[in-house]
Amino acid sequence: MRGTLMTGFVLLALAGSVAARPAEPAPLPERMVDTGGGTQLITAEAADTAATTGTVTWWSLRADGWTRVGSAPARFGEGGLVEGERREQGTGTTPTGLFGLPYAFGVDAAPAGIRYPYRRADDRSWWCEDNEARAYNRWVEPLPADCRASEAEHLTDYPTQYAHAFVIGFNYDRPVRGRGAGIFLHVNGHGATAGCVSVPAEALDRIMEWAEPGRAPHIAIGTTTGPTAITRY
Repeated sequence: MRGTLMTGFVLLALAGSVAARPAEPAPLPERMVDTGGGTQLITAEAADTAATTGTVTWWSLRADGWTRVGSAPARFGEGGLVEGERREQGTGTTPTGLFGLPYAFGVDAAPAGIRYPYRRADDRSWWCEDNEARAYNRWVEPLPADCRASEAEHLTDYPTQYAHAFVIGFNYDRPVRGRGAGIFLHVNGHGATAGCVSVPAEALDRIMEWAEPGRAPHIAIGTTTGPTAITRY
């Protein structure tokens, strides 16, 4: 009888331990308001708006829900992060929000296995960031007369960062002048970015091999908590 009672106490204690164990949180995309409507998603998450580092994770939606495919350490703007609609050009901040990925590009040849539209940069390739230019926040070849070189990026001047990159669709479809231009997901440089998101080269190559235009991948950029929490997008 004593042995039976002891066994019962042990089972009750184990049951209580299991019941007290917190449930595993749902995958990040399942906690978001919007994932873009596709079956692929990249999340770029920082601890708070003052952070210049965080994590990029790429996810695939399968029959049983969102599954993490891979992740890598990320870098953000030297000015931290700010809500995309309140961002100001020249502040070195990374815009938060949910954005499309119009196309990939690079100074180097396209990675093996890429299925995404890819544009290779050469000496004629610029990204116009001049608020007065008609081609504001667009790739131009050659640099048009109304886009000052001092207000544009000569893409081949950044062979490390732009070896491979994705255009992030921030302020892209209907550009608001003064909000910012040339926001990319690119390869790490020496430190924090000027407003882009960057990851190690090998991670970006893996993302490029994984991304499929037909699955409508988006990128969500945000913080862990607060008004710019990634789950609000």
